[in-house]
Amino acid sequence: MRSRYTAFVVGDHAHLARSWHPRTRPEHIDADDGTVWTGLDIDDAVEDGDAAVVAFRARWRHADRAGELVERSRFVRRGGRWVYVDGDVT
Repeated sequence: MRSRYTAFVVGDHAHLARSWHPRTRPEHIDADDGTVWTGLDIDDAVEDGDAAVVAFRARWRHADRAGELVERSRFVRRGGRWVYVDGDVT
């Protein structure tokens, strides 16, 4: 989760693509929309074999607005690496 957050911060589209399950990965990843990510808090992480759920809060700024993305993300281990499947934004 932290590596994906960092990839969003620095605009590393290649890492985002590699760490996204091919079944749910969008065709184009646009992480450079003027949003500045300002912090990440991991609230909970539960691993169950080759599946995991991570609850997090990511703070952002965009122009004169600020906010927080709150999500429960699902990951699976694939080829020995954790990949993002999807998440529920609250």
